[in-house]
Amino acid sequence: QVQLVESGGGLVQPGGSLRLSCAASTRLFSIYAMGWYRQAPGKQRELVALISRDETTNYADAVKGRFTISRDNAVKTVYLQMNSLKFEDTAVYYCNAGDLVSTIGTRPLAAWGQGTQVTVSS
Repeated sequence: QVQLVESGGGLVQPGGSLRLSCAASTRLFSIYAMGWYRQAPGKQRELVALISRDETTNYADAVKGRFTISRDNAVKTVYLQMNSLKFEDTAVYYCNAGDLVSTIGTRPLAAWGQGTQVTVSS
C-alpha cells in the first residue's frame, strides 16, 4: 500500500510563497501519477495540480501561473511550489497517487492523509 506524508504548510501573507512536499513510501513512485488537492472549510476537496509519470503537468484554472508541481523520483517526493498566494488558497492540501492522472481522484492509491494546512492571512 502506498503511504504519503504531506508537509510544508504554514501561515503566509498574501503574495507570499510556500513549497509543499509529499513523500511517498512506495518503490513504484516513479511509475505513478501524482496530484495535489485541497479542501477549504465548508467546501469539497478539489484538484489543484497533476503530474504524470512522464512529468506532464495540469493545473486548476485558479492556480495556473502561480503554482508549479514537480517530482523527484530519486527521493520519491512530489512538490507544489505556490507563489503569489491569495486568501482563497487557504485550505488543507493533500497529495495522492494514481495509475493515471485521470484516476487519482477516483481511484487513489493511498488513503487520504491529514494533509498540510496552508493559511493565507494578513
